[in-house]
Amino acid sequence: DTRQVHSGLVPDGRHFVSRARDEASSWRGTYKAPIPASALANRMGAYVQAYTLYNSVRPFGITAIVGGYDAETEVDVDGAVGSGPKMGSGGKTPGAKQGGPYLYMIEPSGLYWGYYGAATGKGRQAAKAELEKLNLDPSKGEVIGLEEGVKEAARIIYAAHEDSKDKEFELEMTWVSAVNGPTKGRHEEVPKELREEAERLAKKALEGEDDMEE
Repeated sequence: DTRQVHSGLVPDGRHFVSRARDEASSWRGTYKAPIPASALANRMGAYVQAYTLYNSVRPFGITAIVGGYDAETEVDVDGAVGSGPKMGSGGKTPGAKQGGPYLYMIEPSGLYWGYYGAATGKGRQAAKAELEKLNLDPSKGEVIGLEEGVKEAARIIYAAHEDSKDKEFELEMTWVSAVNGPTKGRHEEVPKELREEAERLAKKALEGEDDMEE
């Protein structure tokens, strides 16, 4: 299940979403399965990049973030083709899996990169600074849980919005988990109770920072 958000020109964003839906539909029609997040990012990156090649069209005026949770399946064979077995019969490691959560950011040039956490828009620098403080890389130890991630995301959004605090905004949040998690692999809105709690904690954290500055 894959979703996307973007910052920049609204009409360009709508066109991007429409094209992404077409790509997902085409993939399902061909392979009879949902499109993996990596494949969607690859196809959309190529599509966006094509708009930089001709003088009859202009480049996209958006930066998009594509995220999803791909079905987890066992890895058939480990290692490069022709390198020979590494473990077990035929080089298959018992329990080794592929799939899981993926997050990509697609630039207006068509370049796309994979991230553990990403931000785009006006407050992206402040948000990136806060994201770097979190342990989101599984190779570096235990990462934050799903509910804690929602609370941290709310805190970061409120912190990044601090420079424009005179402007009201409405926080919308979605999440996706593994099939044995609360969303069962589907992208859904964060439950109202959890979102409101996350907002309350985010506002409290901001008030604490203001008191320290005073």
